[in-house]
Amino acid sequence: MESTVKGKRGRKAAVNSVPSSVQVLDRALSLLAIIAEGDGATLTSLSERTGMAPSTIHRLLTSLAGHGMTTHDGDTSSWTIGVKAFEIGNAFLRFRKLGTISRPYLQHLMEESGETANIGIEDDGEVVFISQVESHAPMRAFFRPGRRGPIHASGIGKAILSTWSDTEIAAALSGRALARFTDGTLNTLSSLIANIKEIRYRGWSIDDEEHTLGMRCIAAPIFNEYGEAIGGISVSGPTVRIDDKKLASLGPVVRRTADELTRAIGGHRPEES
Repeated sequence: MESTVKGKRGRKAAVNSVPSSVQVLDRALSLLAIIAEGDGATLTSLSERTGMAPSTIHRLLTSLAGHGMTTHDGDTSSWTIGVKAFEIGNAFLRFRKLGTISRPYLQHLMEESGETANIGIEDDGEVVFISQVESHAPMRAFFRPGRRGPIHASGIGKAILSTWSDTEIAAALSGRALARFTDGTLNTLSSLIANIKEIRYRGWSIDDEEHTLGMRCIAAPIFNEYGEAIGGISVSGPTVRIDDKKLASLGPVVRRTADELTRAIGGHRPEES
């Protein structure tokens, strides 16, 4: 039977003659996995393990080194895991631990407040929600894990910003448009920093219908072992339930829960250094 797929007459079809970007990525990740198994590996040993040519391996590892994923020891001719790979792995462990350890704190916060409890982290100037315990009320807030939110119009975002200096905030938001979602959105740097100063004094942040009409949020930052804010915990719900009186009563509760979670993950507030 004649094949329905042919190369050009007189030439062989160039099928898989050049590795695809996916193949290149697979090979690079395979090398990283092998290097991570030991204290380092030479081009010869990696070639024996993978069947790849030493020149190919050297090209891949050099590219990875440019991103800090690998490093080369000239004295031993060994390749080892780079600092960036360590940072990425450490971030996974930290946030995996945060998501796991936070569950009982979120549950308790939801039960004590009657509102949905959330936890989120800062990533590239945005808030990423990583876990949530929903309120039992028929009308409640909902944030799908993995959803991103604007740092300037989020209770957790502003709680994290409150741990940065005004200069750091200005630098992080420089050249970035602060989107306006409602009439209450703080979409100028001056109005945002003025609000941040109130948060620092008070100890917790308030999203007062700044992202979604009819919804309020109260949040406080969570710190790592270096006293750096790595995320925040919050409660959110409709304004018909979270009135001014409830805002005042829930603020200290959220702050206390954030401090308890901070200690649970081995962190501390910066002033406790």
